[in-house]
Amino acid sequence: MHILVIEDDAATADYLVKGLTESGYVVDCAAEGRDGLFMALSQNYDAMIVDRMLPGLDGLSIVQTLRAQQKRTPVLILSALAQVDDRVKGLRAGGDDYLTKPYAFSELLARLEAILRRGANETVVQRLKVADLEMDLLSRTVRRAGKGIELQPREFKLLEYLMRHAGQVVTRTMLLEGVWDYHFDPQTNVIDVHVSRLRQKIDRGFDRPLLHTVRGAGYSLRAEAS
Repeated sequence: MHILVIEDDAATADYLVKGLTESGYVVDCAAEGRDGLFMALSQNYDAMIVDRMLPGLDGLSIVQTLRAQQKRTPVLILSALAQVDDRVKGLRAGGDDYLTKPYAFSELLARLEAILRRGANETVVQRLKVADLEMDLLSRTVRRAGKGIELQPREFKLLEYLMRHAGQVVTRTMLLEGVWDYHFDPQTNVIDVHVSRLRQKIDRGFDRPLLHTVRGAGYSLRAEAS
């Protein structure tokens, strides 16, 4: 197993590299955020251990960039920031786990093993399909009945979320957390506006609607209205 450690504190980095090497891992190490991101994007690692506070580029920005580039390498975030909001931000940025400092190496090792197991069992989804609506996550294209549909980045993200939850009722709170920043004002009508625009693009001109409003609850993407 090949692990990338991004940690700017030399003593901590040496400690991690030594412990992981003794545990049977092959370890690369970067001491600066941008160097670490370059290594993460240019090589295939089985997992990464990323300190949150880094020079050049912080750990959360590294993880967000990786996820935006469709890089699914499991990431364990290390941080001295231990408040609930800090941990939530780390996980929402795309981290697979969040471990606060100080920590026991045995716990770090157990958490690393856990995200490696999850990564090994996770099937990478490249295409989503609901009825005749298809989304290619690699090329970031959408087609319905073979016809291409042009979407803005936020519309694409919104549709992706709805397609991943096809057949379910998706609430506005779920959309705020999954598509917009979770601190977004829940009273705003931004969701209704974007859903309306998306509905025009994926439903208008086709024989049956896919995007349904569930009155008093939210929205549902499904082939048939209930």
